[in-house]
Amino acid sequence: MRSERYAVRGKAGLPAHRSPRTAHMKPEDRRHYLENACDLFNAGEFWLAHEALETVWRSIIKENEAQAFQGLIQAAAALLHRERGNRHGTVVVGAAALAKLAGPQLPEVELETVHFRTQLARALAGEGDPPRLEFRTDA
Repeated sequence: MRSERYAVRGKAGLPAHRSPRTAHMKPEDRRHYLENACDLFNAGEFWLAHEALETVWRSIIKENEAQAFQGLIQAAAALLHRERGNRHGTVVVGAAALAKLAGPQLPEVELETVHFRTQLARALAGEGDPPRLEFRTDA
């Protein structure tokens, strides 16, 4: 693929966005990245929020937790596609995000995902504003 040819390369020669997961992250570092991701996401800086969330995702070992973070990352990407008027990208990436965020709130995920998913579905359907990315209040 032409764009892959010029992509930034990460570990193992993979495109940077497909770099393998790294070692566990310290809780205070994780919190910092998540706070930053929330601030960026809620300010409409979806690409930068995507990058901050991806940093956390790379440090996750548990598959179900990783899947939830992939859903949040894809939500940011889908909203960026929506903002840019890319309907196909919005639909495809948005559907993937909604699928990964389906189900109950995972206790190991500090960010609220159930209400977020509902609001994301509405926003992707053109029925409202983007959801807010927030920490859970029950944790």
